[in-house]
Amino acid sequence: MKKRAFSGIKPSGSLHLGNYLGAIRHWVADQHKYENIFCVVDQHAITVEYEPAVLRQNIRELVGLYLACGLDPEQCSLFVQSHIPEHTELAWLFSCITPMGWLGRMTQFKEKSEGLREQVSAGLFTYPALMAADILLYQTQEVPVGEDQKQHVELARDIAQRFNHLFGETFVLPEPVIRTVAARVMGLDDPTKKMSKSSASDNHGIGLLDPPALIRKKLSRATTDSQRDIVFNRERPGVYNLLSIYQALSGQSQEEIEAHFAGKGYAQLKGDLADLVVAALEPIQERYRQLTSAPEHIDQVLAQGVVRLRPLVDATMTCVRYVMGLR
Repeated sequence: MKKRAFSGIKPSGSLHLGNYLGAIRHWVADQHKYENIFCVVDQHAITVEYEPAVLRQNIRELVGLYLACGLDPEQCSLFVQSHIPEHTELAWLFSCITPMGWLGRMTQFKEKSEGLREQVSAGLFTYPALMAADILLYQTQEVPVGEDQKQHVELARDIAQRFNHLFGETFVLPEPVIRTVAARVMGLDDPTKKMSKSSASDNHGIGLLDPPALIRKKLSRATTDSQRDIVFNRERPGVYNLLSIYQALSGQSQEEIEAHFAGKGYAQLKGDLADLVVAALEPIQERYRQLTSAPEHIDQVLAQGVVRLRPLVDATMTCVRYVMGLR
């Protein structure tokens, strides 16, 4: 039996190279190994201020890029979170048994709420319960995540264990799966911060739909340092980030890459890396243009995902409602 894996990305902005290298590329490579569930977690995107029209556009773009990157709807279930309302039902039930102290310790809440005080929404505080519902609703066994999301999977495990203790064995305990190579791609302008869809900087990240000329321009302006040798050294975050991206795209070892750039300058590194990035994104962009020219195909894929998952959702929620005394 294949293990069941759940993954999701929030449609809060355009996908970038970090999303592709850290997550989507691995999803595509492993989609035959797992029973995969891929979710556009749109309800996580409304915990902060947003534009409804932009959200709708981002959802469509995100699904189109998932497919363009190689996710096969015959091999996985792809859907939008809000299309299965049991996500929010289960999140509410979890919030009723989750101590506030567990939610208050979440690092991302502290980061996103800093300086907002009373403007912080209740949803931003409780969204880890929704994330736990996303995972546990499908009796997920593995959750591929970046290191920064590991804490949320651990909280999902804690909630599952507490639920099982209170009401009897109901949920599978999920395990986080952390990638190693380029699992955490950093910003080009500030390599001490993770590449983010929400950054306002024009030179922060490389979008999956960026044209070649823009990709080369961004990389030419990427932060490096005043040293000359090109080596993998975590104490030099700018160069280390560029080399990590190069390694992820080329498949070469660190030793091979360092030998290739021995005696060369940063201009060579940035130029060679730009060639790799453009070559990797070109077929994705072409496939995306084809997919979005027939929008009804995306609608069919999303509807198919919901239909395929319905029996699993019903089985979990029937059990949950019964053991909690709601049926």
